[in-house]
Amino acid sequence: MDTQKLKVLQLGKFYPVLGGVEKVAYDLMVGLSERHVQCDMLCAAVDGKGREIVVNDYAHLICCHTWAKACATMISPSMVSTLRNICRRYDIIHVHHPDPMASMALFLSGYRGRVILHWHSDIQKQRLLLNFYRPLQQWLLRRADKVVGTTPVYLAESPCLGHVQDKAVCMPIGVEPMHPRPEAVDAIRRRYAGKKIVFSLGRLVAYKGYSHLISAAKYLGDDFVVLIGGSGALRETLQREIVEQGLQGRVELLGRVSDADLPGYYGACDVFCLSSVQKTEAFGIVQIEAMSCGKPVVATQIPQSGVAWVNANGVSGLNVPPADAAKLAEAIKSITADADAYRRYSAGALERYRNLFTKERMIEKCLSIYENG
Repeated sequence: MDTQKLKVLQLGKFYPVLGGVEKVAYDLMVGLSERHVQCDMLCAAVDGKGREIVVNDYAHLICCHTWAKACATMISPSMVSTLRNICRRYDIIHVHHPDPMASMALFLSGYRGRVILHWHSDIQKQRLLLNFYRPLQQWLLRRADKVVGTTPVYLAESPCLGHVQDKAVCMPIGVEPMHPRPEAVDAIRRRYAGKKIVFSLGRLVAYKGYSHLISAAKYLGDDFVVLIGGSGALRETLQREIVEQGLQGRVELLGRVSDADLPGYYGACDVFCLSSVQKTEAFGIVQIEAMSCGKPVVATQIPQSGVAWVNANGVSGLNVPPADAAKLAEAIKSITADADAYRRYSAGALERYRNLFTKERMIEKCLSIYENG
């Protein structure tokens, strides 16, 4: 199959990019279009305003008017009508799950071509929504020609995917490497002079397990500082926990870290920590961003999640039981206690990134799925 003659539509979730699912969809659109594959993306507009953005000669981003957001889902009837009007242009629709709005749009579109279902995660939080959505989800699994998972663990252990193993294929997420500027790294290290820096990044929500990372600082001692980047509903609660445990100066909530500043924190840290406690964390893109800078990772062994597969225990870092502050601290100290061991973990992290998690590898795998699906 000549992939340059293909016309592909990435379907879901929303724009601008705010999280992992939409980042993967956007990166696939851009990466495929850079290979001269016609690849557009249809999604909901976060700000509600419908518009079309020309990304390059081979990619258009079609943002649909949105009414509101409910149950973590953009309500955008415009996605339904737009997809009905344009679906016949495409040889493949690559739909990203979970996104009930995108699934509904595909169901009502009348599209008869190939469907690739990208299963980023099961629906975990919105149980009430799932009761209504389950028949559509089952239709989507039957309709898909291929079901793509981001890790072999999630594909094999998701209770939703047991009956579609014959058409399941793993495509790990890939990202461009971080390129920290030396002056930015030096500025952060001077700010925390004499400290080993533990960095974490994510929304300040319950499943990220930041309460346990904060508590881990009690076991680390004064020669460590824990920096947590991100914003979210739990900021005040977490700040209160820092004060109540007397950890001011040892744990700092950075707030939202800009795209320009982010590489500097990856470059300056000694260890990256992903403290998540629930299967909602299916992959953890931040892990591979850290690995691209040669940073060892401490992550958690969440049942049925791919997080601990991404971070190979004993190679790119260490994995510990979720919700265990003492074990988090023990792993962080183990990685940083010995210079030779630290160098091995650092080299292992960079090698694992290069072997599995580059954007180029993701695009190549995606093209292979399109060609052979």
